[in-house]
Amino acid sequence: MSAQTAAKAAQGDMMVNTPEELGGWLRLSLTPGVGPDGARRLLAAFGEPQAIWTQPDAALRQIVSAQQAKALQQPPLGWSELTDETWQWLQAPTDPGIGRAVVTLGDADYPGALLEIPDPPLMLYAMGQIGALRGLKAAQTVAMVGSRNPTPQGQINAREFARSLAASGLTVISGMALGIDGAAHEGALLGAHADMLPTIAVVGTGLDRVYPRQHRQLAHQIAQRGLILSEYPLGTPPLAPNFPRRNRLISGLSQATLVVEAALLSGSLITAKQALEQGRDVMAIPGSIHSAQSKGCHLLIKQGAKLVESAQDVLEELRLPEVFRQVPLALEGDEPQEAQADDQTEDALLCALGHDPVSLDALQARCGWTTAQLQAQLLELELLGQVGRLPGGLFQRIGSA
Repeated sequence: MSAQTAAKAAQGDMMVNTPEELGGWLRLSLTPGVGPDGARRLLAAFGEPQAIWTQPDAALRQIVSAQQAKALQQPPLGWSELTDETWQWLQAPTDPGIGRAVVTLGDADYPGALLEIPDPPLMLYAMGQIGALRGLKAAQTVAMVGSRNPTPQGQINAREFARSLAASGLTVISGMALGIDGAAHEGALLGAHADMLPTIAVVGTGLDRVYPRQHRQLAHQIAQRGLILSEYPLGTPPLAPNFPRRNRLISGLSQATLVVEAALLSGSLITAKQALEQGRDVMAIPGSIHSAQSKGCHLLIKQGAKLVESAQDVLEELRLPEVFRQVPLALEGDEPQEAQADDQTEDALLCALGHDPVSLDALQARCGWTTAQLQAQLLELELLGQVGRLPGGLFQRIGSA
């Protein structure tokens, strides 16, 4: 049974507008052993969760196994309490402009792009600009993912790409993790296009908590101007298995997934693999051949991912309408990167640094400076934001060539 069939069968009277409707969906989603596939078959057969509980055992066994049918006849542990808690969360006052909703598989507001993936979630918890859900189209969205421990250049790339893409009218989707994810959300908010949804964070916890805690303020900013989504019930802690699973939603909501910076064992490669399985495009930004954080991107490029060097490359690869294709060269109040690069090339130390990570000893051999002179100059460039200090005593130039 396809997701589209199940959704059409269930369409119409499934808006979560009452505690009873919410309870029906929660009971279905929480019943042990049924799973998303079994739940979709039940919805296609009986039309709505409330109708499932009135079915005789024989009718249930025609759709699911005997064990699943038995489980359906008993409310799951903690179901009533969670229903009350979730309803209270939906009704609780929020900051002006921030909405809350539970969107179900049978809801007209359910993102159409997720109906195209093999295992769409039964329920989506949403917070932020709820009205944008109905008009959300994969053709106007790009996922950006990458390392939780990026290089300084990777962090800048994520922020600048996201800013330019959002300024062109696209919605940037990521997972609100530390590193590349956070930089992507920040950049999208900076480049937010008027009347467009700049960014969506798909998280691996319940929406009543923020993970990581360092992103509490970022989460609030996203809710004010974008959306935060989760398939996990309120109270769900940051469990390790949840994050690879939520990645399928990041790629599934997007027309393409852009991997900014990733090691060979990065979870970002899982997202890229899921994107390919969902029929989405995959793109990657190349980096230094000496950087472990670039190995994953290079592997993806070897396997056929599109190599991109600018936001304009992304827009052209997506084959978007002309209105989306123009990337603003610089936003108001910002110095163009090209001007920064011209200044940097005149600095002898920056030229000696190149663009690969380098040790102090190797840099000293290139420059011929004393250790004291070199350390003083590196510190000054660090304070100016032109050089980053990496683990292992390495230094790396930050900025465009």
